[in-house]
Amino acid sequence: MKLKFFTFIFLCFALFLLNGCKTNAIPYIDFTQASENSLINNKNDSDQRPILIALAAVMSPHETIGYYRKIADYVSSKTGRKAILVQRKTYAEVNMLLANGDVDIAFLSTGAYSSYRGMNEIELFVMAEHSGNSLYTAEVIVHKDSAIRTIADLEGKVFAFTDPLSYSGHMVIENYLRQHNNIPEKYFSRYFYTYSHDKSLWAVANKIADGASFDSQIYEYAKEKTPDLVSNVRIIASLDPAPTGPIVISKKIKTEQKEQLRQIFLTMHENPEVSEALQGLVIDKFVIPTPKLYEPLRKLYDRTSIIL
Repeated sequence: MKLKFFTFIFLCFALFLLNGCKTNAIPYIDFTQASENSLINNKNDSDQRPILIALAAVMSPHETIGYYRKIADYVSSKTGRKAILVQRKTYAEVNMLLANGDVDIAFLSTGAYSSYRGMNEIELFVMAEHSGNSLYTAEVIVHKDSAIRTIADLEGKVFAFTDPLSYSGHMVIENYLRQHNNIPEKYFSRYFYTYSHDKSLWAVANKIADGASFDSQIYEYAKEKTPDLVSNVRIIASLDPAPTGPIVISKKIKTEQKEQLRQIFLTMHENPEVSEALQGLVIDKFVIPTPKLYEPLRKLYDRTSIIL
């Protein structure tokens, strides 16, 4: 009897370890979950149904989700409609929500927007501005004690990518290597995806990876929120500037609703409480987007076939 009991405990423990050690190499989408679209279908009046806002919080998600909630609450107070946040782990999952027509609005990264090719059409809605600029640079970091001084020194080393669709956390490095007639599979001894900018930072700060990359605005955020980690890394390269990640909106939204929402986003920084939330996301305000800034990146994603 005791043997059976201990065998049962051992099997439970083994299953726990297996579940806890799943790799994050491939984005996982649970298609058995009820679609967010069911929330929409429960409302016959499109003027009264909830506004569904998707996002993938890839920097301190437990902290930043509170900032996004303040933005959603403000949108709700201004429209008189419930605003529901739909959070996903990866950029691909957010793009899938858009492709399925399951959400109305989405906070996208630069790469997630540039790679989007879903059947449900979206349009640039607003883009973020910080310190009077809607551009950022991709920063390549290594441990402060590392002998690595340039990207060339990263050959044969371990690299931490953020997300397959991320521009600053993946594509900018892949593009750099292709321009030098190389690819990550041959250039690095090993690479992996962290699916979080702060995890990439942690990996380098703790010497799990030799290098990583993310955008300069994320780096500024990290310097304020996790100075202990930032103090253990240093920047070895700043690559070409790119436009900030935009907010997009479904083209199915009525024109009058779209314009109402646009004005809400363009002016929400004037509200002190919402302004504080925006600052927490390294955003001063939202501005009218400039589509041409994204065109070179959309062509880049087309050439590399990393699209969704």
